[in-house]
Amino acid sequence: MGIGIFELLILLVLLSGFVLWLIALVDILRNEFTGYNKIVWLLAVVFVPLIGAIVYLFIGRKQRVARPQ
Repeated sequence: MGIGIFELLILLVLLSGFVLWLIALVDILRNEFTGYNKIVWLLAVVFVPLIGAIVYLFIGRKQRVARPQ
């Protein structure tokens, strides 16, 4: 028996969630934040992975400290 469409769909959803989580985690670690925002976002992404990553990508990225160019 081979893999069915349902299994492929589940695999795609899980892989997408992992990629979002990884992007959020790397972005948090590479950037500076004011106060305790960095640790708060790290805890949110680690303990509530999918929801934390999505919320960070929509809201948290705006809280980063701007780098001088």
